[in-house]
Amino acid sequence: MKCLSLRRLVIPLALAATVCAHAGNQKEEALGDGVRLALARSISDTRPPKPEFADIEERIKYLRWLGEMSERLKKRLPDMQVRREFLQTAWYEAKRAGLEPSLVLGLIQVESGFRKYAVSPVGAHGYMQVMPFWTRVIGDGDRRKLFNMQTNLRYGCSILRHYLDMEKGNLYLALGRYNGSRGRSEYPNAVLAAWKRWEFSP
Repeated sequence: MKCLSLRRLVIPLALAATVCAHAGNQKEEALGDGVRLALARSISDTRPPKPEFADIEERIKYLRWLGEMSERLKKRLPDMQVRREFLQTAWYEAKRAGLEPSLVLGLIQVESGFRKYAVSPVGAHGYMQVMPFWTRVIGDGDRRKLFNMQTNLRYGCSILRHYLDMEKGNLYLALGRYNGSRGRSEYPNAVLAAWKRWEFSP
């Protein structure tokens, strides 16, 4: 009985350590005025996400993705409305930044375990573990907004896109930069493995 209790304590602690080990620690770097302005513009539009589709087949594909991802995410986000809004926003912000939604979901899994109010030991906030200095560099300085779902996903996707552009499309290096561990393999490998688990074939 005592052994079982100890096991119940150790497993959650190990899982928590895994989440914290990968939590975002983007480094504050000097940005050119053009880059800073482009990033500020990319996060400034606060309209709710409204996906648009070229044709009915694209819309059907999206609805199938939404249904499948909702099922997969049910244990992590049990409230159906919260789950649906989260997935709609994640899809919208990923596409808006030119990213695969499954990559974004994989990154969120590794960064925060889909916890909206996650705060890492280094102070990264929310689903995508965005460092608060970004709100000062490209936002209005209010770090509390990083706990708003759409704001957090928009910042996270915009920052990852920025790092991909910096690294000339090299996802491995961009992910390392996102985590503050550029050149090390643990974090990119973890995100790439999680990405595979969120891939969708209609």
